[in-house]
Amino acid sequence: MPDQRQFTTSSSGSGPPGTGATQVLNVPGLGNSGALHWQSRWEQRYPWFERVELGLWHSPDRNIWVERLDRAIRAAGRPVILVAHSLGCLSVAWWAAISGQGYRDPVAGALLVAPADPERPGASDCIARFGPAPRTPLPFPSILVASRNDPHADFARSQQFARQWGSHLVDAGDAGHLNADSGLGDWPLGISLVDRLVEAASLRADADRNLAEAARFLSIAPDAAPAGAFPW
Repeated sequence: MPDQRQFTTSSSGSGPPGTGATQVLNVPGLGNSGALHWQSRWEQRYPWFERVELGLWHSPDRNIWVERLDRAIRAAGRPVILVAHSLGCLSVAWWAAISGQGYRDPVAGALLVAPADPERPGASDCIARFGPAPRTPLPFPSILVASRNDPHADFARSQQFARQWGSHLVDAGDAGHLNADSGLGDWPLGISLVDRLVEAASLRADADRNLAEAARFLSIAPDAAPAGAFPW
């Protein structure tokens, strides 16, 4: 298995991940992400970013979105990093709450950007259908990016999401809904956060390999070990 740290999205000289490396899946929100949205721009620039086709973009169904997200995660055949925006963040949270997957199976991390609040007074029916928001911790590392003037979630509510989901909170300042209208372009900050998640996944994989090797070593019967291998 190649070192996953070879996959550095912010470096124009880096190639796509090799076999077994981390896969990045974009999870858009209501209405899908248009051509100027940073998710779409990343897919154009980095071919190893793939979009989850949730469908029903203008009239989403929570159960269908969660099912299609689950299908995409399992079809990847490798550890994945989820990059979700708005209502897509709620889909990720619901998937984690329903699936009950462990740390390594199969999501290695998630970047959650501007999660919409389905319990916000005045929330549209499309968003409210995803309420109440799950309150259980995510079983994988996550970073939540929130804006202080997001029309779809108060900053205090975003802070609450981060606490409940066990996410590291990044304050994006006054950046609206962190979408195409926010003028983020290729959004270098977001790319750096994806890189951080990929690096964390690599470190975890290294630790798992070391633990597996230690377990294999300790399982060797003394009779089969070389002379002098166990001085104690």
